[in-house]
Amino acid sequence: MDFLKFNAQKCSLCGICVEKCPFGALTMEDDGIKVSENCRMCGICVRQCPEEAIKFEQRAKEFDKSQWKDFLIYVEQEQGDIHPVTYELIGEARKMAEKAGYKVNCVIVGGEGTRKNAQKLLPYGTDKVYVYEHPGFEGLKADCYTDAVADCIAATKPSSVLIGATAFGRSMAPRLATRFHTGLTADCTTLDIKPNTDMVQIRPAFGGNIMAQIGITKSRPQFATVRYRVMDRAKKVEHPAGKIIECPVSDAMAYSKIKILSSEVIQKQKSLEEEDIIVVAGRGARNENGVRLCQELADVLGGQLAFTRPMVEDGFGDTAHQIGLSGRTVRPKLIITCGVSGAIQFTSCMNGSEYIVAVNTDPDAQIFKTANYCLVDDLFQIVPKLTEMLKKRKEDDEDGVSL
Repeated sequence: MDFLKFNAQKCSLCGICVEKCPFGALTMEDDGIKVSENCRMCGICVRQCPEEAIKFEQRAKEFDKSQWKDFLIYVEQEQGDIHPVTYELIGEARKMAEKAGYKVNCVIVGGEGTRKNAQKLLPYGTDKVYVYEHPGFEGLKADCYTDAVADCIAATKPSSVLIGATAFGRSMAPRLATRFHTGLTADCTTLDIKPNTDMVQIRPAFGGNIMAQIGITKSRPQFATVRYRVMDRAKKVEHPAGKIIECPVSDAMAYSKIKILSSEVIQKQKSLEEEDIIVVAGRGARNENGVRLCQELADVLGGQLAFTRPMVEDGFGDTAHQIGLSGRTVRPKLIITCGVSGAIQFTSCMNGSEYIVAVNTDPDAQIFKTANYCLVDDLFQIVPKLTEMLKKRKEDDEDGVSL
């Protein structure tokens, strides 16, 4: 690691820096002090050295790119099962792997049942699944999970590491990027790879007004987090040839400073990202009556009501039901927008929907450039009629509404 400089002439090999390092990143070797990937750049060794023989330089190291190969996917587990964003990451990695001649590997960390979940990944074309299973990993603990994933990265040297932009993934990804003194691009919406193996990471920037292309060109690995439901799910392969690799886990690796005092299973509710039918109330809904009309339409369709950012800011909804860069990204089978103008901050997070129906009084509204079906009309007139029509259809058809 080039960020720590040891002056051999000043160093007395007293070992104080090794003893004082809280992360066990320093070791005394025959040819001097060595620094491992456990270093957090805290600078304690610099301050504790009595000879002032250590100089701290916080800068990225330029790697030999040929030494870093393949993709590594972090597999998050949720309530005993694999989080579905994992399959989207695998699908995107497989597309890029074909261009670069890389393999797609996974790393999964957790308590009992982790190896069993790892088996579920092989049919999707993964080459190797590294399993870190230990009782100490029970419960999501970002510190020790980071230790395990860092151990895998150090051993396998992947060119790129993909992590789901979940609450936990957003906590762990920057920890890993800091350890390896490299870059991290958060909330990517598109990924690609260049012939020189630099990954092109595209994400909205400046409030969604531009799509920024970000590259990590002078260090490895390349870290990226990807939102759920923005990429296509990986398809199963006919003849899976991957294998499970069980990695040794020491008690020290599984040790966490996070203590779980109690836990309970909360009944999981269908999130907005998982919903197949969504009705969106935009600024054109104007008031509680407009929101009520949208809610009634969502109810008769058996879907959920969502909101644009202005509606949430006005107190009509919460961020869990907000679509946009500061809210959620969705890909339902059907989405009906009511009074939504269609700013890029909104459309970039829902344009992957299978069918988009837009209702707006303005024939020049931006949303009509994205929608499959455009209704230039007042939502206060058309939404109640549509709701009544669907209710009558449900009454006449015991099997419900066919979409």
